Amino acid sequence: MGVWTDHVVPRLADASLRSDEIGELRREACAPLAGRVLELGFGSGLNTRWYPPAVTSVAAVEPSHVGWRLSEPRRDRTDVPIERRGLDGQRLDEPDASYDAVLVTFALCTIPDPARALDEVRRVLRPGGMLCFLEHGLAPDPRVAAWQRRLEPVQRRVAGGCHLTRDVPSLVAGAGLRIVSVREEQLEGPRIARPWTYGYLGSATS
Repeated sequence: MGVWTDHVVPRLADASLRSDEIGELRREACAPLAGRVLELGFGSGLNTRWYPPAVTSVAAVEPSHVGWRLSEPRRDRTDVPIERRGLDGQRLDEPDASYDAVLVTFALCTIPDPARALDEVRRVLRPGGMLCFLEHGLAPDPRVAAWQRRLEPVQRRVAGGCHLTRDVPSLVAGAGLRIVSVREEQLEGPRIARPWTYGYLGSATS
């Protein structure tokens, strides 16, 4: 870790992931949430405005102290109780079957071992509990995917370990979670941005 990763990257993520277009996707991702929720990769709290009334509490897993500080005004604006409960999504200090839902948005790209994190998600979800996800990753267009592979080493260095080539639905299914729905799409924008803007919005159950 260093100044760039610890202090600059969380602020860049906050600035780049709060557009109206992404906000609408966040709203859709959060809509099925209910009961006790664990949010993996809480970041700067950009999902807090989209928690539906059925959410009773949120346990936030967030490794960045800067991200957590940035989230304070957003946490103050929601009536949902939010507690920071961990720093590492790969090792959740939570009992088995203790959450009704897990939310993860733009975090599986940076977790060093996403398969291990999703195994932990399955462990802490109650039977029939739901994982809701909004992530970017591997595009089906071979030309875009080729550029993603070329750019990924640089992306990982400058964006806090962010990967461009993770196949999120396959990772979710590989953890033993049953995919309920998934929508894949290339966000609108210039062609040059396509390696970064292929996304997955979906849900799965334990």
